[in-house]
Amino acid sequence: MRGQARAAILASCALAAIVLLLSACSGKTGGQAPPPPEVGVIKAVTQPITVYEDYVGQTEAVDTVEIRARVSGLLERQAFEDGGKVKKGDLLFVIDQQPYIAALAQAKAALAQTQAAHLNSKQNLDRIRPLLADKAISQQDLDAAIAKEGTDAANVDAAKAQVKTAELNLEYTSLHASRDGVVSKALIKPGGLVNASTTLLTTLYSVDPIYVNFAVSEQKLLELQRQLKRNPGEDKAKLPPFRLRLADGSEYKSSGRLNFVDAAVDPKSGTLQVRALVPNPDRLLRAGQLVRVIFPSLEPLNAFLVPQKAVQELQGKRSVYVVDAEGKAAYREVTANIRLGNDWAVESGVQPGEVVIVEGTQKVHPGAPVKPVPATADAKGDAKKETPSGGAPQNAAQKGAAAGAPQDSAKKDAAKPQDASKYGK
Repeated sequence: MRGQARAAILASCALAAIVLLLSACSGKTGGQAPPPPEVGVIKAVTQPITVYEDYVGQTEAVDTVEIRARVSGLLERQAFEDGGKVKKGDLLFVIDQQPYIAALAQAKAALAQTQAAHLNSKQNLDRIRPLLADKAISQQDLDAAIAKEGTDAANVDAAKAQVKTAELNLEYTSLHASRDGVVSKALIKPGGLVNASTTLLTTLYSVDPIYVNFAVSEQKLLELQRQLKRNPGEDKAKLPPFRLRLADGSEYKSSGRLNFVDAAVDPKSGTLQVRALVPNPDRLLRAGQLVRVIFPSLEPLNAFLVPQKAVQELQGKRSVYVVDAEGKAAYREVTANIRLGNDWAVESGVQPGEVVIVEGTQKVHPGAPVKPVPATADAKGDAKKETPSGGAPQNAAQKGAAAGAPQDSAKKDAAKPQDASKYGK
């Protein structure tokens, strides 16, 4: 009994000590709120931003020549290397010439025969023509001699045509390049049978320059038309150049110019076929190659750049926190459909001159006081990059893909923007 009483007393003392300790702690901090969190901020400054629209394009040779033989025979020789570069007039194929050499010799022999027959009939006519005056021959005999001479003369002309045909057929046994370009692989190897006009031997592609085909939206088409109408003296060659991005992400060194705009819009996709002409002196581009076509918007976008990490996204809506006049965080829903590298281009929702929180957004909530400090250099740099020409950011904006037009990614898509690669001026 005495031990149980002692344990109860000790427990009561320990509980009392804990209560006193808690009271002391609460007395030290009672009534004092924690300091407001420190956040990095930038001032919203609207600036003109050049947006680069991104399209899927495919290259096409300006000239594509199918190499077919005009005469039939066995293929005797291939005079080029598969996939090699050729010059206009270079020999490509040789078809067995012996049958055509023999045919030419036969045609020449037939010509010689007809020429001899014509000479004989002409001499005979010259002999009997004076005899008619002496009534040594009848008029019928003279008419027959004249007809014979005319027939033999026609036979000479026909034989000459046969010789010309045989010469052409012999010439056609050698196939030459019709222009400079790159030749594909040979589809018929030496020893194979070549049928005139039906057998495709190979294909010759022109290299420099080269076409790039892509599709633009109706909205972009209207923008191009307004630009040309605004400057009647300009033609489509005066529009800003098209730049290309290759499959490895690198930018092609030469830019292209608008070359062709189709006459009608595709009603299924709502897009219009457009073609650019691009120099290709180094043969880096090949026909059928997929590229990305980069074209600057003709009208700059008035917006300001905010780092991506400062923009909150929820159910397709985007928002930022700003610091109000009372030093408290305020929630703002913004319109931001274009992403420039690591930044969003904010078009509306924040007024110029307002202070936007770009660092420490996870520490604030609407109506809570904050301690604004200038953002770090990295945050400021992301939001204010400019090209040396001024006004256009170094990053190219790629807008969301247009619905129903998989090759046109220029339309705005507020729900699904896509990252764009950097394109410095």
